[in-house]
Amino acid sequence: MSSDPSQHLFWLASRGFGVVALLASALSVGLGLAMAGRMLERPADVGRVKQLHEALALTTLVAIALHGGLLLGDSYLRPTLADITIPFQISTHPGWNAVGIVAGWLAVLLGLSFYARRRIGTRLWRSLHRWTIAVYILGVAHAVGAGTDGRSLWLLVLLAATALPILGLALQRFFPEAPEQPSRA
Repeated sequence: MSSDPSQHLFWLASRGFGVVALLASALSVGLGLAMAGRMLERPADVGRVKQLHEALALTTLVAIALHGGLLLGDSYLRPTLADITIPFQISTHPGWNAVGIVAGWLAVLLGLSFYARRRIGTRLWRSLHRWTIAVYILGVAHAVGAGTDGRSLWLLVLLAATALPILGLALQRFFPEAPEQPSRA
């Protein structure tokens, strides 16, 4: 193994963009769940949060594309375009990388469906968009399973710090408490 760090620039950059994709998707999913659960108090806040949610979603898509695309320059893995775009093609951690590839394609499909919601109908778009939490979960699984530092303390702490609030918001969103019934005394 070479001690020249420039030999690893593509891999390091890919890894960095993978972390950016995880963080941006966590924030986007968290904001989406907060909006869906009507946890924002003022209508003015909702507009700004929607803009931030959209920007984070687009940031996630760009980071995912860079995460995969930069691997094409990695001198150790030497993946092909098929390796980074088709599940189970790459020889390194084929299952965990397949999970990441599926997550990436689902992120593109579900993220860009926002711009097609008038054509496909808001109801269908909303039901599809609920699956973005699955994209986040698949991304986390890919990071832990295929990442070279997937089980390192820093990444596990980062994942816990983002996953726990998302879990709480998801539970509130999908299992809301029943409203209290007024007592008849």
